Amino acid sequence: MDFQYLLWLQNFRESTNNVLTPFLMSVSDFAIFYSILIPTFIYWCINKRNGLYVFFVLSINGMLASFVKLTACVYRPWIKDPRIIPAGNAKQTATGYSFPSGHTTMSTAIYGSTAVVSGKKLFYFLAVVGIFLTAFSRNYLGVHTPQDVIFGFLLAVFSIYVTSKGLKYFERNRGKENLMLTALFIFGLFVLVYAEYKPYPMDYVDGKLIVDPQRMTLEAWHVAGQLLGCVAGRFIEKHYVKFSPRLNFRGIIFTLIGMLILYFIIKNLTPFMRKLVEPHYARMAAQFLTFFYVIVIWPAVMKIFNS
Repeated sequence: MDFQYLLWLQNFRESTNNVLTPFLMSVSDFAIFYSILIPTFIYWCINKRNGLYVFFVLSINGMLASFVKLTACVYRPWIKDPRIIPAGNAKQTATGYSFPSGHTTMSTAIYGSTAVVSGKKLFYFLAVVGIFLTAFSRNYLGVHTPQDVIFGFLLAVFSIYVTSKGLKYFERNRGKENLMLTALFIFGLFVLVYAEYKPYPMDYVDGKLIVDPQRMTLEAWHVAGQLLGCVAGRFIEKHYVKFSPRLNFRGIIFTLIGMLILYFIIKNLTPFMRKLVEPHYARMAAQFLTFFYVIVIWPAVMKIFNS
């Protein structure tokens, strides 16, 4: 049924001359590349605690999704059924194994947790629309099955719930926050070790390896960089920067400037790092520096100018 559904969507794409493909490609790309701008604006300009909550949901959810992917090792739809032909350049952002959908988990984590901290019906509505469009886009583009996106959604909802309960506990027991950060740091390192040393399927067709396991582990290094950057950033910001967001003219201006810099970082840092180190380290370093910039570096700049 999964593949019949994907083939039906594929036939629809072809019969409508891919009229919806550019829009759904944009929805999909925004979720994975630029949705970080949402919690960044919250953290820098509106509410530090709420911004941190979204960042931790995103980071924890990413590591859990990567752990499941590397455990299940489910091949992509076009590998399991050659009739499936992904739309456009969708393959380029379809990294790692197929189950669960990383785009769906990430969009659900960010849009869903943002709606939770806002507590407003409008944001819940926008979150539902954003999550649905992102999940549907992964099926429509032919890079994930319905099972992939459904489980990805459920995993992100679990991450939102667990992170919410965890942060509430550590707000009541502030002396134990460093213990939580240490545990998350160890969890990130554990997933990296797991990714590097666990056995993977080694299936060949005509003497050629269908899927290179080393390429499949790239995503684990990517999300590990996010989690480690989030943990290290929170520790340093908490003890040394002690930044407070300001929702005023100066705060908004500095936030917009910082977000322009962040956009440049997102676009260029990973390709630059690949010129210096091998792809796994490049992905991890780029994500670590991106989250460190968001949580520590630009808040420190804002604090200096505000004071």
